[in-house]
This record gives sequence, C-alpha cells and structure tokens, in this order.
Amino acid sequence: MKKMNLPNKLTILRLCLVPIFVVIMMVSNAVWASAMGLVLFIGASLTDMLDGKIARKYNLVTDFGKFMDPLADKFMVIGAMFVILYRSLSIYSDKIFSQVFFWAFLIVIFRELAVTSIRLVVSGSSGIVIAANMLGKIKTCTQIACVICCIAEPVIYELLEMGTDFLPVSLTTSALMLVFTLWSGINYIASYWKYLDPEK
Repeated sequence: MKKMNLPNKLTILRLCLVPIFVVIMMVSNAVWASAMGLVLFIGASLTDMLDGKIARKYNLVTDFGKFMDPLADKFMVIGAMFVILYRSLSIYSDKIFSQVFFWAFLIVIFRELAVTSIRLVVSGSSGIVIAANMLGKIKTCTQIACVICCIAEPVIYELLEMGTDFLPVSLTTSALMLVFTLWSGINYIASYWKYLDPEK
C-alpha cells in the first residue's frame, strides 16, 4: 500500500477539523466559541494553501489530491456557512444580511453539488480528474474571506461594545462570494459540457 504524502495528509487534516469547528460554533454563542472557531477555520484554510504549494513544489500531485483537495474545501466552507446561517437567523437582527446569506448558502450548495457531479461523470467516462482552475481558486478564496469576516465582525463589535447587529463587511463579502461562486460554476459547466453530452 502506497504511503500517503504530506499534501494529502494536510487535506485529510482539513476534513477532520470541519466537524470540530462546527461543534464548537454550535455549542455556544459566546465570544470564546467564535474565537476558537475562527482560529480553527483559519488553520484549516492554511492547510488548503500549504497542501497545494507543497504538492507542486515537490512534485507530489496525485489524483487523490486533485479530487479530495477541492472536496475538502467544499466541506469546510459549507460547514462554516451552515453555522453562520444558523447564527444569523437565531441571533442577529440584520435581516438583509440573513436574506442575502441564505440565498448565497443555497447557491453555494447547488454549485458545489453540480461541479462535484461533473467531476465524477468526467472521471468515470473519460478518466480525466478535474483539478481546481484559477477561477475556482478565486471562488474558494472569496468564500474563505467571507466566512472569516462573518465570524470575526460580530466578535469585534461585541468586544468594542458597539451594540449593533448591522454587518456591512459580512454583507459585502457575501455578495462578492456569490458573484464568484456563480461565475466559476458556469465556467466549469461550460468547459466540461462536452463530456456530459449523451450524443458524444
């Protein structure tokens, strides 16, 4: 059995951090829970940056990594967005943010399911393993930035005793994430549609 390389180990670590993050964020609305969740999410995001760099630098790119790395990103982002949506609906009074984030969350889920399905179909029919392209990486960066802002902004307001539920930074990054999520999803579908054409 082939030994798993370091980039793939980092990908598996990212997957393992997701449920820990979700549990901590769900058990309490206190600042300490948000702070711990933020540290865990940033740590998981750093493994995403490191595994790709190490894999390319030391020629450790594998089909497992090409498939599991973006999949781990999906679990990480969707898990975090679920927690943020739950908190926005039960804690915050910023209804505009809650509505925008709700639709952003649904679109992210549908986009990720569609792209993952395309990857599976293309891999099964042609043996091609689709790695994340540049637009997909930008999409992931905007999603990570959005999650960090959505967790950190309420904590900062609470620590500064500003007493507001209006979340302008979170709202802005959610809208930006939504744009790149849609754009990258359409780009993936257009690029690999030929593999999905039943007439081919």
